[in-house]
Amino acid sequence: MEGKWRSSAFAVLVASLLASVLVSADRGLKIGSSTENESGGGGETYFLKVVEFLWQPDESSYQHVWPSMRFGWEIIVGSFIGFLGAAFGSVGGVGGGGIFVPMLTLIIGFDPKSSTAISKCMIMGAAGSTVYYNLKLRHPTLDMPIIDYDLALLFQPMLMLGISIGVAFNVIFADWMVTVLLIILFLGTSTKAFLRGVDTWKKETIAKKEAAKQIASSGSEEIEYKAIPSGPGNQKETKKTAETMVPVLQNVCWKELFLLVFVWVAFLVLQIVKNYTETCSEWYWIINMLQIPVSVGVTLYEAVSLYRGKRVIASKGEEGTNWKVLQLVMYCLTGVLAGVVGGLLGLGGGFILGPLFLELGVPPQVSSATATFAMTFSASMSVVEYYLLKRFPVPYALYFVAVATFAALVGQHAVRKLINILGRASIIIFILAFTIFVSAISLGGVGVSNMIGKIQRKEYMGFDNLCKYQV
Repeated sequence: MEGKWRSSAFAVLVASLLASVLVSADRGLKIGSSTENESGGGGETYFLKVVEFLWQPDESSYQHVWPSMRFGWEIIVGSFIGFLGAAFGSVGGVGGGGIFVPMLTLIIGFDPKSSTAISKCMIMGAAGSTVYYNLKLRHPTLDMPIIDYDLALLFQPMLMLGISIGVAFNVIFADWMVTVLLIILFLGTSTKAFLRGVDTWKKETIAKKEAAKQIASSGSEEIEYKAIPSGPGNQKETKKTAETMVPVLQNVCWKELFLLVFVWVAFLVLQIVKNYTETCSEWYWIINMLQIPVSVGVTLYEAVSLYRGKRVIASKGEEGTNWKVLQLVMYCLTGVLAGVVGGLLGLGGGFILGPLFLELGVPPQVSSATATFAMTFSASMSVVEYYLLKRFPVPYALYFVAVATFAALVGQHAVRKLINILGRASIIIFILAFTIFVSAISLGGVGVSNMIGKIQRKEYMGFDNLCKYQV
């Protein structure tokens, strides 16, 4: 199980690193004249054509399109789809960016990269309202908050670092490259999440039958919902809190929250300072590199504490006390990957963290709440970076943030009621798988359509130059 995650994460990381190496290659590369190409071998000529297709320093494939904001059918339909995307995305812990981006591109009329930036704004609003809702909730089976702060502390700093890389890749990578990565990644994660949902549904069915037998033997008419067998609540008898909701001040792990806020503030200061430096100057790269010790330092503190047993991932039960070095390293790299994908595609890191948390054996409610909690920090940081890059119009962003914020609250309340009625937390996993699959189809379809159009118009489809980026 962990091997599959390691192999898939490694493959995508290698692909991203190879692309970044190609982009950061000598900016002064010049393509020889046609006579020189003819004199060279056929293989050399073909290679030069490929390089010229992928990299022309003075060319850019990006032209932003910002439609004027006026009331019409586009706003009505876009608001409705955005509402559904935020409601489903907040429940699954993935944000809903895979639905926001196609809506903003096809219906509202933004270019793909501006849609990515506004999508991050909507994810921030939805994630923020979801976290506010979850701050009062307790774990379904253990006497702890529904948000696992130690789990968030292990992944969030790496997620923030990945976001910064992903935002830069969003400027550099061509749309077709993003489309290919998206389709491969999302089809894989949605399939994996769906299979996990089916497995959880079966275990819940067995648990409900056993509960029904106990009720029949005892003669009681009251049926109490129990945790799914894959959750830590069924591994041994645990002391469950009598309250499902408590005051926020009593339900927050303040030390872990302080460290998470410290990482966010440090990244925010670095991003603001970077905005006043010349792009690709020495200070620009120095400030960017300073993000590494901040994120790695906090994550290393949490990872070492977990390895030595000083801290535990309580939501995993006894399994959260035994960690291997390679296991912790791979999870940290997965956090970076989730951030890169989030910043690159304008999606929440929950598209990767959500399925990963489920594979770790974390109950669906806790997985969704913790992924959304970590995503709030990363999404807000993406919004700051996109704002400094002037990637979105503020009025549109504020409107859709309001829509997503309200929708997330409605979605959380409705699904919580549904889980209490049906006694099946696997609903969250199916919503997660459905949202990711719909995102793969919609985003992939839009990307392929745009790619075909550019091919027909013979537009430049290679890497953009980050150092020469202009709005």
